[in-house]
Amino acid sequence: QVQLVESGGGLVQAGGSLRLSCAASGIIFASDVRGWYRQAPGKQREFVASITVGGSANSAGSVKGRFTISRDNAKNMVFLQMNSLEPEDTAVYYCNLHRVRGGAMDYWGKGTLVTVSS
Repeated sequence: QVQLVESGGGLVQAGGSLRLSCAASGIIFASDVRGWYRQAPGKQREFVASITVGGSANSAGSVKGRFTISRDNAKNMVFLQMNSLEPEDTAVYYCNLHRVRGGAMDYWGKGTLVTVSS
C-alpha cells in the first residue's frame, strides 16, 4: 500500500507563489511516476504535472512556464513550485503516484486547497 500526504496549500494573492509538497510512504518503486492533479469547483480533475525518477517532467499547457515539478527520490517526496498564480489556479491539488510495475495503478492523496485571490 501507498500513502500520500500533501502540504503547502493556502490563500495567496494573484501573482504570488506557493510550494506544494507530497510525502509518500509504504512500498515505493523507482519506476513509479509522481505527479499533481487539480480539481476546481464544478470541474473535473485535471492533470497538472508529472515527473519520472530520472527527472523527465511533463506539465499541462496552462501551467507551463509558471509551475515546476521536482522530486527527492531519497525521501520519496515530490514538490510543485507554483509561481505567477492566477485566480484560475484555485483548486484542490492532489498528489498522485502512478505505478507501472505489475500493472497500472494510481494512488491519491486527500488533496490540499489552493485559493488565489484577485
